[in-house]
Amino acid sequence: MLSTGALRAHLLAARLAGTVATSREESLRSYRLFAARDPRVLIGLDPEWAWEQRDLIALMADKCGVSDDPGHTTGHDVIDPDRTLAALDAFAARLAAVAERGATVLLGTGHPHRLLGFYAALADALSAAGCTVLTPAQGHCVDITTRFGLRTYNLDYVRGVALVREPGELSSGCATGVHTHSPLPVRTVLAAAAERGTGLPELVIGDHGWVCGAGQLGFEAIGLADTDDPALFVGEAEGVVSVVVPLDDAVRSDYYRPLTRYVLNRACLSQ
Repeated sequence: MLSTGALRAHLLAARLAGTVATSREESLRSYRLFAARDPRVLIGLDPEWAWEQRDLIALMADKCGVSDDPGHTTGHDVIDPDRTLAALDAFAARLAAVAERGATVLLGTGHPHRLLGFYAALADALSAAGCTVLTPAQGHCVDITTRFGLRTYNLDYVRGVALVREPGELSSGCATGVHTHSPLPVRTVLAAAAERGTGLPELVIGDHGWVCGAGQLGFEAIGLADTDDPALFVGEAEGVVSVVVPLDDAVRSDYYRPLTRYVLNRACLSQ
């Protein structure tokens, strides 16, 4: 069993928390774009409140532990590991609650190269506990606007976790896929589930647009987010998202394994 102290040490050593790779410049740019309601940063959220950059800095300082000084404009961001641990406990509590009643869940990621293993382990454990892990709309096309223009991707599932792939990329069960912030994949999946009557999720687990897109549509959503993803934390502050875990979401995939063990243990789920 991984202790809280051991996980805290791992968070700092792996730079999942503490001083992280995400730069202050990247985060401030995201806050400016969010304040301007740029859809690339809203990632499916339609904020109810007006958020200026100073409001977002204060929110992210509270939720993540970044500097609350607007004059701090360079260097690396900092995430408070104790905030990460508290959020992981809340995340595990939601998993335990849905596992106890054998709920229907949906998992999806915009970071398949980094986070697929984390979510896949959750999917396996929730399925073993009697939950239904949804996999609707497999193979459906999703048109996503990128910096290179409109691109068409295909929805796929690996070990119960939704992601999008380049056209023609075969489903091989490995962690291939496209990095995306778009909420369009989760909207497509939820629409297909509703149309086919296969059941709708009682909980959506993921990151980026998977969390914000689902939460905005009224589904309970929990996930992981970095300091340059303010939308998830705004969603949490406004009651649209249930739990957000602050951490660096782009470190080596094996660095998330201790988090998997910790969360499943806290949720009383077997890996």
